[in-house]
Amino acid sequence: MDAGVDMLRGKTIIVTGANSGIGKATAAELLRRQGRVIMACRDRERAEKAALEIQQEAGPEQGELVIKLLDLASLKSVRIFCEDIIKKESRIDILINNAGIYQCPYTKSENGFEMQFAVNHLGHFLLTNLLLDLLKRSAPSRIIMVSSKLYKYGEINFDDLNSEQSYDKAFAYGRSKLANLLFTLELSHRLEESGVTVNALTPGIVRTNLGRHVHIPLLVKPLFNLASQAFFKSPEEGAQTSIYLACSPDVEGIQGKCFANCHEEQLLAKATDEEVAKKLWDISEVMVGITT
Repeated sequence: MDAGVDMLRGKTIIVTGANSGIGKATAAELLRRQGRVIMACRDRERAEKAALEIQQEAGPEQGELVIKLLDLASLKSVRIFCEDIIKKESRIDILINNAGIYQCPYTKSENGFEMQFAVNHLGHFLLTNLLLDLLKRSAPSRIIMVSSKLYKYGEINFDDLNSEQSYDKAFAYGRSKLANLLFTLELSHRLEESGVTVNALTPGIVRTNLGRHVHIPLLVKPLFNLASQAFFKSPEEGAQTSIYLACSPDVEGIQGKCFANCHEEQLLAKATDEEVAKKLWDISEVMVGITT
């Protein structure tokens, strides 16, 4: 094993959505670096199949891989998952909020929230808040939020966060990814001096099954597949910034930033609006039922 790669021995990492795409590639690399990786996934069968592939990929001297069920569309599932983690885990060193749902038709979560906002923002918001005490006790620890460059097309409309007045699946996705960045910003202020850092990243366009709800005409499909091989990143390439933020000593103590291709990225003003970030936090607390 190359020098410095065993830097995660003794560390426990949670990766949401670790059964496919970037999450799966991230989990494989962190396992290879001898971390104890908890795959937080919605579907046990798919997770078990992915786990076998991840273990094959991670090579001989790997860490430990654990599967735990988590459905981010269900606040109840998030609470059960966190209770289990707090009871059984003595520490959490790294939390990677990676899972995402992309441009699905309009549906509501079991709690009545628009599905992309529910999974991409609210589920991770509750998950992170419920695990904060354990992350603080495990300091120095890291929280990593996987956002998307498509945040640029999102707006936080406080009058219609649930997209009930109008729904555009692309805008709704952009909104949820903008919410990730605003959550990172507000959380970074709350974590000052705690020994816990939070940073976000935008992975670029990656060939994953995130786009399963996007309709590509049959005739164009072969061309699209060809183009995606040429221009889109592989999941392994897409995972590089997540891995960098999880492992690199370069980002120790760095707080509230966003990275792309392992470098800090300048964000649009709407993603760094302190007032909107604070208001979104307060409303998110109400939506997920956190009382502070």
